[in-house]
Amino acid sequence: MTLPAALLSHYRRHPLQLVALAVMIVLATMLWTGVHHLTSQARASLHQSESAVAERQRIVRADGQPVTIADFVKLRRQGLCVMPWLEVSRPGEGRVVGIDPLAAACFDSQTTGGESWGRRLDGQPFVDISRAAEWAEDQPHELTLLAAPTAGSHLLPPAYKRAPFQVGPDTGELGESFLLNLDALGILVLLITALLVRSVYLLGLAQRRDSFALLHRYGVLRSRINQWLVIEIVILAMICIFPGVWLGRWLASILGNGFGQALESLFDTPLYAEESGGWATPVLTMMAVVLVACLSDGLRPVLRRLSRPFRSSHRHRWPLLLVLLPGLAMVAWAPTLFWLFAAVALVFVAFGVLAPGLISRLADWRASQAVDPLARWRHRELSVLARRLALPLVALQFAMALVLAVQALVTTFEDTFDQWLAQRLEAPYYIQVPAGANASLATDWLTRAAGEEGLGPWHRVIRGRATVTNSPENTGQAVDVFALAPIGPLVEDWQLLDSVPAPWQRLHENTGLMINEQLARRQGIQVNDTLDVSLGGETMSLPVLAVYPDYGRPAGEILVPAALLPETFDIRFQSLSISPGQLTIEAITGELKQLWGLGQLTVRNNRTIQALASNVFDQTFLLTRAMTMLTLLLSGTALLLMGWVFFSTRAWYFRLLLVWGLSRREATLQLMRLSLSLIGAITILALPLGIWLTWVLVHRINPMAFGWSLPMAVYPAFWLQLGAVSLLIGLSITVLMRYQLKNSVSTPVSANALAGGER
Repeated sequence: MTLPAALLSHYRRHPLQLVALAVMIVLATMLWTGVHHLTSQARASLHQSESAVAERQRIVRADGQPVTIADFVKLRRQGLCVMPWLEVSRPGEGRVVGIDPLAAACFDSQTTGGESWGRRLDGQPFVDISRAAEWAEDQPHELTLLAAPTAGSHLLPPAYKRAPFQVGPDTGELGESFLLNLDALGILVLLITALLVRSVYLLGLAQRRDSFALLHRYGVLRSRINQWLVIEIVILAMICIFPGVWLGRWLASILGNGFGQALESLFDTPLYAEESGGWATPVLTMMAVVLVACLSDGLRPVLRRLSRPFRSSHRHRWPLLLVLLPGLAMVAWAPTLFWLFAAVALVFVAFGVLAPGLISRLADWRASQAVDPLARWRHRELSVLARRLALPLVALQFAMALVLAVQALVTTFEDTFDQWLAQRLEAPYYIQVPAGANASLATDWLTRAAGEEGLGPWHRVIRGRATVTNSPENTGQAVDVFALAPIGPLVEDWQLLDSVPAPWQRLHENTGLMINEQLARRQGIQVNDTLDVSLGGETMSLPVLAVYPDYGRPAGEILVPAALLPETFDIRFQSLSISPGQLTIEAITGELKQLWGLGQLTVRNNRTIQALASNVFDQTFLLTRAMTMLTLLLSGTALLLMGWVFFSTRAWYFRLLLVWGLSRREATLQLMRLSLSLIGAITILALPLGIWLTWVLVHRINPMAFGWSLPMAVYPAFWLQLGAVSLLIGLSITVLMRYQLKNSVSTPVSANALAGGER
């Protein structure tokens, strides 16, 4: 028999171990590749347009009015290098950007070094401005005039000035933060999978120890055996990783539509890129994870030397406290997401090392206090299992904590978002005011109908842009404007995060404004602060009356009464929110059509809009939920596989229960109590870790990454569901143990000849 055949004979005797290793590598590769592919594609979309306008400026009118094509023509005729940037939102296709190729050539002539400006604008999402202008006739759009570098350009006419240019609102890199969260989740999945792969692989090595010793007696060098073991795991990894990468890209294609909708909704960033990345990154990453997980024993001598100064205190776990306490402190005060994730990693490492030792110590203490011999045996055996199954137990603990935290976060967000959306869509119907229509005619009729015909509460919504300044040294922040008239019952029941007394009454009296949470957090604005607001070229100083939640949007927003808007304010969008009351929606729309002289109006049922919005946010967390639940399933399955292999090495020891006089039923009952104690202990230890991780997600990561906060909730009912899963795993382990009792096994030569030989 050749050496490779001798080494592989172990998997012929234990095919389940080979299947377990292969399945875990494939699933881990699929999950991480799917997340990596989506996030890489999204980053390509973020950077594609941002890189094209990096360090650029735009031309704006000094009177505050929006620029037009006529302004572009005027400036170009005066010799200025200006390029139009026309963004058009196309339903079902996302956003496109219209540019002028001739102006792009002008930019190239004034750019020194670097990549060609025109080349950066080649391909999607950039199109010729003539095509974009055709689409802009009946679609939402925004025109910006980009200015070339100041060197070599003419001075601007007095009616114009320069201003910084950014693609989309200033979101504080929220899109990157969202993608970073997904990356962190993918890394945590890799960590859990690495623990599981390592646990199965090391147990297989322990079972093969006698085979290795026999080969060594026949003259095979240990170094040669180790070389073939490396070749073995590399070949296995290559066989499993490539199908995993293919499945991951397939998973990304399935989730891509919903992910793109979520990205567009959350961060106003469509998924532009068609392709991103290849196979090299996921293949090399997963290969590194598998090799480190399976072959890291070679680092033990180095780690042993590094840990020598701490050996005297290791028994008391002081080094772990030196890791845990700084990690907890960093989580509370970390200034950036990077340091926050690093702190969470430190805490997880400390928890992972402490948990099996804590279970073992408690079991030993219970054994020393027990009077019943069977109870003493059960506790001692629990201590052994906690030490021998430490890696899969820690992986299961991490998976449970992750599922608890993500479930709490997602459920809290869904509940909070549904309540907030119900407030925003309090009126049953939404009617869009057509471009060019006189909204005053409609509001006059609605006011009369509310008093004479029984029309329910209604208000007019006006959308636009403004600039706010909260300090003299601040250059100003561009924000969205949300103007209402009248201020009535449809908004007065909104839940506010902070406010002055009677905020809605003061807003109705035109004595202040409200801001959303994102703007308050980003600019450090508080209630009663005074803001200088520029609306349509006019600047006014207004106090902040309240801060309101605005979930799902990164942009800053101010809420003002429509009476404060000057006539020069650029109205970008108008709508009417209407409760029909004693009228029908058909009668209302018929009157509005007659007033505006139109044959068709855009009327939407707000309940339908609410359902569509909820579906978009469900898609946002679909990948998160799928990853966490699949990780838990993978961890539970791996523990069962480990239990199957491990208990087979201790079957001779379990059969001693029958030798001692217990019936098979009584022995099974003892084994069931043992397995349930083991799973129950790790589940109980997963609860505080899950609650702590929930707090981190809600109060630290979510505000830092997305700009809004959520209420803290833990949902104990879900704990019961997780407890039921743990009970199922424990009972399954009992079945495996009972099966081992049926088979006759030989006693090992020595108590420690096998991995399960500890007594």
